[in-house]
Amino acid sequence: MLDFLAALGVALVLEGAAYTLFPDTMRRLVAQVLAAPERTLRAAGLAAALLGLILVWLARSAP
Repeated sequence: MLDFLAALGVALVLEGAAYTLFPDTMRRLVAQVLAAPERTLRAAGLAAALLGLILVWLARSAP
């Protein structure tokens, strides 16, 4: 559970930094996401989840 909370904290720091440093870019990105078809969003979400799973697996299996 502590690992999950730490990972969630890191994700929030990164996302918060992106909105703080690049607010106009993030606004355009959100508009593009809202305009994207559902199928594209599902594919991107699945790809991100798989990439995250692979990264966690690699990090946890490293000596």
